[in-house]
Amino acid sequence: QVQLVESGGGLVQAGGSLRLSCAVSGTIFSRNAMNWYRQAPGKQRELVARISSAGSTTYEDSVKGRFTISRDNAKDTAYLQMNSLKPEDTAVYYCSTEEPARGGPLEFWGQGTQVTVSS
Repeated sequence: QVQLVESGGGLVQAGGSLRLSCAVSGTIFSRNAMNWYRQAPGKQRELVARISSAGSTTYEDSVKGRFTISRDNAKDTAYLQMNSLKPEDTAVYYCSTEEPARGGPLEFWGQGTQVTVSS
């Protein structure tokens, strides 16, 4: 089955950096788009960044210029480099993979990793 394992979260001071990793197994990684979402307490989950199978990227407005999504198809892993972190970036971060399917992509999720930014 498809499995995603996130790592790299933690506690960091405002202005600091973290790099999240998402290791994927059970699917042909190179065919899939990859997403990073986050969910802060009391808020809905929001899409932070996306990278297509071809490498095209999109970002939520509040993270543009600070976050970078990337992928390594040789390692079946996606990354989210987060710089200039702000307290409002505090959330549980989830990665997902979209597997192409006849009726539309199938999306699979990781368990999430906590990111806490102190002021």
